Amino acid sequence: MKKVFPILVVLTGILLSYALYQALVVAPTEQTMGNVQRIFYYHVPSAWTAFILFFVNFGASIAYLIKRRPTADIIALVSAEVGVVFCTVVLVTGPIWARPVWGIWWTWDMRLTSTLVLWLIYVSYLFLRRFSSSGETPLLAAALAVLGALCVPFVYFSIWFFRTQHPQPVMGGGGSIDPRMMHALLINWLAFSCFAFLVCWSRYRLEKLQREVDHAHAMKSLLEPHGSAR
Repeated sequence: MKKVFPILVVLTGILLSYALYQALVVAPTEQTMGNVQRIFYYHVPSAWTAFILFFVNFGASIAYLIKRRPTADIIALVSAEVGVVFCTVVLVTGPIWARPVWGIWWTWDMRLTSTLVLWLIYVSYLFLRRFSSSGETPLLAAALAVLGALCVPFVYFSIWFFRTQHPQPVMGGGGSIDPRMMHALLINWLAFSCFAFLVCWSRYRLEKLQREVDHAHAMKSLLEPHGSAR
């Protein structure tokens, strides 16, 4: 697996470069918004990638609640960490896009507000994992992850059920999009997904190693008094 990782890094780098070319050069300029619309190719794929990672977190959390396997707990933690990063990108790129188009940085409509709430839930999840030393922390975090996952569909469908300033979805929303724009969008989503996978993989290996080291230190601490008594 160690030999495969560098190859995937190179391929992902090439894919990210190709996706950047598609977004900035190949995709046509939107007639109404102009070039500022090109942030769309990063805003939307970041959101989709975050949603996928939050669902991975949900699945791993459910698996941990059922079987109490450390591997599931690590996957839940890692996917939440990387998901929060991509969700942060969404919250940053959204206002940057909105300012020249809407004339405001932020408005408290349902899509934006629910996305912020989703981000806060998972940030709270990470704070709980980071600063709580209780043995029940993984269980509490898993329960919080279930709540967070339930918010994901609400965030996605909020613009279908509520009147918001946010544009309708590009897929399944009844609108249309230039095929070159759709191609650039999907290529960027694929590139972001591959990048997220590599980050999760690296973070998983690091977290697993850290837990093994912590376990070894704990075992050493337990054995040291017995050794000194002899």
